[in-house]
Amino acid sequence: MKLLYTISFSVLLSVSAAAQKTTKAGPKDKAVIEHFKNEYKRKNYKKFTGQITVKDKQIVFDNKTVFYDPADKITALLLKEGLVYPQLLTDFQVDKFETEDSDRTQKRFARLQKNWKDAFDVNNIRLSNASEQAFLSSDPTVKRFKVMCKDPKFPNMMAYYFELTDKRADQNTSTEDFIKNAKLTHIFQRTE
Repeated sequence: MKLLYTISFSVLLSVSAAAQKTTKAGPKDKAVIEHFKNEYKRKNYKKFTGQITVKDKQIVFDNKTVFYDPADKITALLLKEGLVYPQLLTDFQVDKFETEDSDRTQKRFARLQKNWKDAFDVNNIRLSNASEQAFLSSDPTVKRFKVMCKDPKFPNMMAYYFELTDKRADQNTSTEDFIKNAKLTHIFQRTE
C-alpha cells in the first residue's frame, strides 16, 4: 500500500512539473495561421546588450520598463534573457509602419514631424499570459509563443507572437532550456 501511494504521488508530481502552458488552435487563430503560412519571413533579432535590472514585478532595460507577473515563467524568461525588450518592439513598430503601411500621405506627414519615431516608443507596457502555440510549429527546433501586451497608450490589448529557434533542441528539451539557448527569429503582432 505504501508503494502504491509513493507511485501515485510521484506520477502526480511529474505530471504537474512536465506540464507547459500550451494552446490549441481556436477560431480566432485563423489569421495567425494564415500569417505564418503566407506572410512569414525569418529574421534574426539581436538580444538586448544593455543593462537589465530585475525588480519585483518589473524589468528595466536601460531606461525602458516592462511590467510582468513573476509567476508567468515564459514571459519572465523572454525578458530576463533579453530576447524581448522595449527597444526591440519600438524598432519593430517603426519597421512595420515603414514597410507595411500603404498610406503615402500618412508616411510623408510622419516624416515631416520632428522625432516622428517617438510616436512608436514602447515603454511601461505590461506583458502577460504567455503560452506556447504548439499548433503553429511541428519542428522541435522552433517554438512560437503568444504573449499579451497592454500598452497604456492604446485602449486594446495586443498579442505578440514570438518565434524562437534553438538549433540544438529536440523533443525532450524543456521550455526553460529552449528559451535560454534560443534566438528570436520572427515577430507578429495583432490587436485582440
